[in-house]
This record gives sequence, structure tokens and C-alpha cells, in this order.
Amino acid sequence: MTTIIPQSTAPTVRYLSTTQAYDLWAAVYDTDGNFLQALDTLEVKSLLPRMLDMLNDGSCPQPWKFVDLGCGTGRNTAALLEVGKASTVVGLDVSPGMLEVAKKRLQRFHAEGRLRLEVFDMLQESSLPESARLADAVVSTLVIEHVPADIFFATAGKILKPSGILLLTNMHSEMGKISQAGFIDPKTGEKIRPTSYAHTTEEVEAAALSNGFELLSPMEERAVDPSMVTVLGERSRKWAGVTVWFGGIFRKGGSM
Repeated sequence: MTTIIPQSTAPTVRYLSTTQAYDLWAAVYDTDGNFLQALDTLEVKSLLPRMLDMLNDGSCPQPWKFVDLGCGTGRNTAALLEVGKASTVVGLDVSPGMLEVAKKRLQRFHAEGRLRLEVFDMLQESSLPESARLADAVVSTLVIEHVPADIFFATAGKILKPSGILLLTNMHSEMGKISQAGFIDPKTGEKIRPTSYAHTTEEVEAAALSNGFELLSPMEERAVDPSMVTVLGERSRKWAGVTVWFGGIFRKGGSM
């Protein structure tokens, strides 16, 4: 009797540098059904107005300068460019491929001179692009997963003016202990994964404090509820009950 051994349907996993992985991911990043990105977009719609209220309290006159740190394909960059016609945005990302998608997506703003996109690797480059210095606010979503927390906050501190605001989101460590950022390469069928750190909220808050940042309100955390599947996409179903996202707003120390 012949024994039939079932073949695994799990894709081969290939680990790449963050730059290499996101260069490959760029072609399908906005269309591959990433539920965490969908959740993040919803949550940023709540966090962003709160950040703007903090900037608009009289201590930080317009026009504002924003830096989208790890801007990817420009999802949040587009939202920032809609905030006041005089505001400018600098998008920084480690992946040239992601920036090419962002440039096409946001070409109108680029032509207006309100947007600058630059390749920047906070792990390899000790100095910031001049365009990114003295920002009023930094927005960085689903990015700190790919770098040590201390390096991330040190970089954000170099970008911001004294008393500048940082809006930060990330994959929650409860999800990060089970999985990490990645995608199926449609050309090879492989699962591509970049460098990933499962930062806890406690680790993030400690790194922020040690780099001169204050958390302005308790960190928010989100778990997937089954009722959210229709909004987030079918890939979110298996994460029901798992805390997958956290976010918060920080202020850099110092005075204007």
C-alpha cells in the first residue's frame, strides 16, 4: 500500500532587508488586502485631528512643516497635504520602490512644490536630509516595527522642533509575537518578510522617555472584533480577539 504524504500549502518564507522587501512589496502594497494597513488608516483618521488641534493651540503658527517618516506609498502623506494649502510635507522612506509609487500618486502636490520625497535609512545614515529638519510634526505609522525603538525616537527627535509633535502607530506585540509584516510575492509565491521587532507598548514608551519625548495621553490599543471583518477584509478574520495595533501622540521636550 502506498502512503501518500500530503504536500504543505504554506509558502516558502524568504527574509530580506527592509529595503529589499519593501522594494518588492511596492507593486502590490496598496492592493494586497493588508488588514493592518486598513485598520491603521481608520485609526489615523481619529489621531490626526487630535495632532492638528495640538499644533493649533497657538504655540505653533502656520504654515506647518510635516515629515512622514517611513511614508511608503504616500497613504498618510496625502492626508497631510490636505491640511492647509500652505503646509509642506517631506516624505522619507528606506525604499526607492515605495517612493516611486508615492511620487506617481502625489504628483500634483510635487508639482506645486509642497512635497519632497527622499530616500532615507535611519539605520545607516547619521545625518538627516536638510529638507526634513525643524519639522512641526512627524507622522510615522507601522514603521517602528522595522527599527530598534531607541534609534527611531532619536531620529524623530532630530527631525522635530522643540515641543514638536509625533504621531506614532505600530503593530501590537501581541500580534508581533505570532506574525510580522510581509506579503506573498505574486511572481514567485514566496512569503517575503523584512526585518521586524515585536516592540511592546512599554518598550516604546520607555524609549520615548529616554529620548526626551512625553506621551500626551495613554497609548491606544485595538483588537480585531469579528464585526470589523467586512471593513478590514477577510484576512482579518483569523485575528479576531487578538490585539493587533497601538498608537499614540508624543511631544518632544524643549521650548519653542
